Amino acid sequence: MKNIILALMVAGASASCVSTKVYSELADKYSKLKTENQGLYDNRDLLQKELGENGEAIKKLKSDYEATSSAKNKLEKDIAALQNNLSNLQTAYDALEKNSSVAMAENLQKNRDLLAQLEAKENALAQERSRLETLENELAQRAGRVDELERLIAQKEASLQKLKDAVSKALLGFEGNGLTVEQKNGKIYVSLENRLLFESGSWAIGSRGRQAVEALGKVLADNQDIAILIEGHTDNVPYRGGGDINDNWDLSTKRSTAVVSILQENKGVKLKNITAAGRGEFAPIASNETADGKQKNRRIEVILTPNLDQISALLNEN
Repeated sequence: MKNIILALMVAGASASCVSTKVYSELADKYSKLKTENQGLYDNRDLLQKELGENGEAIKKLKSDYEATSSAKNKLEKDIAALQNNLSNLQTAYDALEKNSSVAMAENLQKNRDLLAQLEAKENALAQERSRLETLENELAQRAGRVDELERLIAQKEASLQKLKDAVSKALLGFEGNGLTVEQKNGKIYVSLENRLLFESGSWAIGSRGRQAVEALGKVLADNQDIAILIEGHTDNVPYRGGGDINDNWDLSTKRSTAVVSILQENKGVKLKNITAAGRGEFAPIASNETADGKQKNRRIEVILTPNLDQISALLNEN
């Protein structure tokens, strides 16, 4: 089926004024965009997995810390007991020294044994203290990384909400007239039905639609670190208008690039952030069996994606 669609696209390109190069570039951009979108989903899944793994690691480190602290306390108690025994033996030694050289020798050996035990316990305590310090440092590093990830995620969520609010405010007068603004999957989706932008079978944007696109352009000019994907969609009714358009692929592409043409009039919009694509009738959001469903499917979707480079870099750190 994909090969048939590709053949139709090539045939359409041959019969129209739109060059094969333009179609190839659009197809490449669309393919790259799909790859980037999948990468964003993968990054998001990786981030959630990383947070879960870091949480488990922190729990384990806390458990090790508590166990080490308990061992340290036990060692300190053992050392105190040994020191007390040493004191008692020293007293006994002093008494026995007066009475028996044999007893003195025995006590001397006991003292040596106790001193050796004490030294061994002190060495073990030093090792446990070193291990405890290492665990504390590792725990602090893990906690710091998780905090930074959570801060970046919260920052991106806040920025995305701010962008959505700005878009909604700029397009307030158009919502309910074929325009919706939605936040999902870490992106902003601005959907403009064709009844707001185009006449049937046309790719020329009317005055009302131009106002909406210009208002959106002002918001995009103030948010230049955003990837902008503009997708044209049609219903499943075959195009019969003739002229420069051969089919719904052509029509949807023409309509997406018509939106780009208006956006680029705003010099503040970064054109390198924009990708235009035509999806034809192949990405419906409603059934084409009803007039209402077809109306919803005839639309332009502007998909705004935040820059996730900082989060990706943090996830890739050793």
